Amino acid sequence: MNQIIRFHATGGPDVLQLEQSEPGRPGPGEVLLRHTAIGVNFIDTYHRSGLYPLTLPSGLGSEAAGVVEAVGAGVGHVAVGDRVAYAGGAQGAYSQRRVMNAAPLVRLPDDIADDTAACVMLQGMTVEYLIRRTFAVEAGQTVLWHAAAGGVGQIAVQWLKSLGVQVIGTVGSADKAAIAQRLGCQHVINYREEDVVARVNDITDGKGVPVVYDSVGKDTFEISLDCLAPRGMLVSFGNASGAVPPFAPLLLAQKGSLYFTRPKLGDYVATRAELETSAEALFERIRAGAVKVQPSARYALSDAARAHADLEARLTTGSIILLP
Repeated sequence: MNQIIRFHATGGPDVLQLEQSEPGRPGPGEVLLRHTAIGVNFIDTYHRSGLYPLTLPSGLGSEAAGVVEAVGAGVGHVAVGDRVAYAGGAQGAYSQRRVMNAAPLVRLPDDIADDTAACVMLQGMTVEYLIRRTFAVEAGQTVLWHAAAGGVGQIAVQWLKSLGVQVIGTVGSADKAAIAQRLGCQHVINYREEDVVARVNDITDGKGVPVVYDSVGKDTFEISLDCLAPRGMLVSFGNASGAVPPFAPLLLAQKGSLYFTRPKLGDYVATRAELETSAEALFERIRAGAVKVQPSARYALSDAARAHADLEARLTTGSIILLP
């Protein structure tokens, strides 16, 4: 039987249940995919907790690598036997096999391993659009990246370093500081022990940074604004500590005519051309050795709840995957 993870009520990791369900056959525009590795991302915890509501009961997960076993009518960009990966689309990646819309699928080059693809598609394409399109970072600039030792942060630090960008990274422990430094952070701030705003002002001679990338949310919102140079941009792309509280737009004017944006990956890979361009840019950085990504932890599909608990407790660094 085909094993999947589902949840029937929102809540903590314990709501995740291992169930048996046959995927069926693909209809028009769909494929039957056998997963080989499944990515676990912080956004999965938002869906499970109800922060990002889903219709219940629901599957979970939006990133994986696998092999196409069958295709429905009208599918031309992938074929049976193709190694593929995806990030986005309907929930359901936490499964051995699934029938899914073929649109998010990208064929994997021979030199990109399944384990790598499963933990890099969502996070890597997120980095691509954040640093190349949301705010196009240029060589010589200095940026602030919160959670620099996390999955997205580790990719971002490496990618930005390869572009000649100076990265100030925040972390929550000495071990994570060492990881961030090893990957290329020129300046690492332990937010549990240091004043982030004071350190950023010291590093930038009081000028601030042109952009802050913030996936933490509530706990860092004010800090991020105070680290920006006049007309700087706060890119808020996650809520690890909770959602950013409502604020008056006048606050942005008071702090230096700042910009605030809340982007999401789906709007940056909305077309086949955008999706393939984003994925190829990521694959090119991996091929060049500029971005090195391997899962830091592997869990069995049946241990999805434990993976979520470890992720939310910030016991993991980098990317983690489930093995079906």
